Amino acid sequence: MVLVVLDHDGNKLRKGTLEALTRARRLAEGLGEKVAGVLLAEEGAPLEEARKYVDILYTATLGPYTAERWAAGVLAAAKEGAKAVVAPSSRQSRTYLGRVAYALKAGLLEDTLDSSLEGGEVHATRYAYLNRVTQRVKAPLPVVLTVKPNTTPLAEPLGTSAEVVPLSVPQVPTVEVLERVAEEKKGVSLTEANVVVTGGRGMGGPEAFKLVEELAALLGGAVGATRAVVDAGWRPYGEQVGQTGKTVQPTLYIALGVSGAVQHLAGMNKSKYIVAVNKDPEAPIFKHADYGIVGDVHQVLPALIEAVKKLKD
Repeated sequence: MVLVVLDHDGNKLRKGTLEALTRARRLAEGLGEKVAGVLLAEEGAPLEEARKYVDILYTATLGPYTAERWAAGVLAAAKEGAKAVVAPSSRQSRTYLGRVAYALKAGLLEDTLDSSLEGGEVHATRYAYLNRVTQRVKAPLPVVLTVKPNTTPLAEPLGTSAEVVPLSVPQVPTVEVLERVAEEKKGVSLTEANVVVTGGRGMGGPEAFKLVEELAALLGGAVGATRAVVDAGWRPYGEQVGQTGKTVQPTLYIALGVSGAVQHLAGMNKSKYIVAVNKDPEAPIFKHADYGIVGDVHQVLPALIEAVKKLKD
């Protein structure tokens, strides 16, 4: 079988999971295998939705997330005969899938853009050197593979409901979670947004981000921020785009007061259309933008908002 880790938010499967399912189905077809899913949860999980996407569904309620618990859960399912484990790429997956690969003596191919089965090996491509080049990698079976967000078509339901198999997951030594503080979520998820509006240090201060939020809301998008903005405490870390933040690949990326450091570009330079606003005509961001406006962001941004409102009227 090909096993898919079914990432979810407690109520529904995440977009990245549907991409991982597409990849898993391709591998399963080449191997002549079925697609199984493993649904791990602290409490609630979208069981009925998950059953529609796989041939067999393994489940386990493990308590608060820790890398040790989730690795044990995936391994319990993988030991039922998985030739490959496929998962959405995320900060969380990076903390436990290395443990899974080690335990299975499997190759680990992370953040892949595509993948295929060739002569008993899994071949894949992924970005390297701050997303400036694409490299080709391969690993023999068994393999653990993660799917970079926004690179693969979303899977459709199979039209059937899979058998549910509860897992017996052994207790493992782990840290004890004393407290969890959930991040307040507003609007569209940054990594899944079709439009991202990012503010940089050129915004001048946290109060200016009210207009960034307004433009993002008008466009049905999400708010992003550069590392300098996050480090200054103007915006939460969860909004950071860049090498040490989140990687986004929306249809439209609007950079407001963003200089265009290579670390930031690594997180957004694969966006389909990039619009940049900066008062410095020599700002590096303009070398990557499809459309650029040289001007004071505090004058241009209100004008952009008014223009969008007129188009929506």
